Amino acid sequence: MTDSEQTKSTDIVPGPGGVMTDEVGVVTGELTLRSTFADGKVALSVQYKDAEEWYGVTGASANLADPSDLDAVHAIAVGLLNRPEG
Repeated sequence: MTDSEQTKSTDIVPGPGGVMTDEVGVVTGELTLRSTFADGKVALSVQYKDAEEWYGVTGASANLADPSDLDAVHAIAVGLLNRPEG
């Protein structure tokens, strides 16, 4: 992590279909979602809860002009991906 990098993490349980990742395809079950801001971009990644490996969420990176918007982007991502009831 660089000095200018910021992250937010939240444990989630995705709904049916899981979360598509670039590296391993679909992941399901108890996950941790991480939103990272660095170099003017935000990117989402997930890991199996308490695992070491992180996987990039497919299509989940964008330019972000203000690093203070990371909280809002992370909250929206959690709202969209966390579906413990299905």
